[in-house]
Amino acid sequence: MNIELLSITPNAEKLIETAGRTAYRSLNKQGDGTEKAFVRMLVKRGHLSVLEHAHATFGISGVSRAFTHQLVRHRLCSFTQQSQRYVSEENFNYTEPESMKNNPKAHLLFTKFMAHAKSLYLELQKSGLKNEDARFVLPNAVESHIIVTANFREWRHIIELRGKPDAQWEIRKAAIEILKVLKTHAPEAFEDFEIDEGREIINKIRSYL
Repeated sequence: MNIELLSITPNAEKLIETAGRTAYRSLNKQGDGTEKAFVRMLVKRGHLSVLEHAHATFGISGVSRAFTHQLVRHRLCSFTQQSQRYVSEENFNYTEPESMKNNPKAHLLFTKFMAHAKSLYLELQKSGLKNEDARFVLPNAVESHIIVTANFREWRHIIELRGKPDAQWEIRKAAIEILKVLKTHAPEAFEDFEIDEGREIINKIRSYL
């Protein structure tokens, strides 16, 4: 899995402060560094609509189609994904869950199936089928590349939902990596989330609220 920050709103927390102070008519109180306390106040009070003025775009690659099928359910995001219709998957890579890697029998069955799927895909191409039809034999494990843009409020929603212990392992790992990046660029907007590295989950800091 590779997660790359492609774009983020410049001075995101200062923009959030400006928007918020417009609502409170307190722009005269804005100064150097005042955005930190102001954004923390917004998060504490649950005034998260103001965070929608800031956006971040990530490129995510080396992930399964099973992962992207989950991610695109977040409808307030914008997505552009590698097409299996126009791009040949003749040399596709795939993602294997650790549960399969650590189970010799399951690993053998899985790798045999993936090899067969690739062989069948190539045979369908050679028989004259277009990629858009040959792709019907491709499994969810096939790796993909997706670009996703969301505002900070939606990223908070994704991080909280997908960082929980019961979230699927692949999307939980992505949520953790995205949170690490956003904490670097907009620490106050995401300060109430903490990463439990040992358990590989995200917790909401209740004392913060």
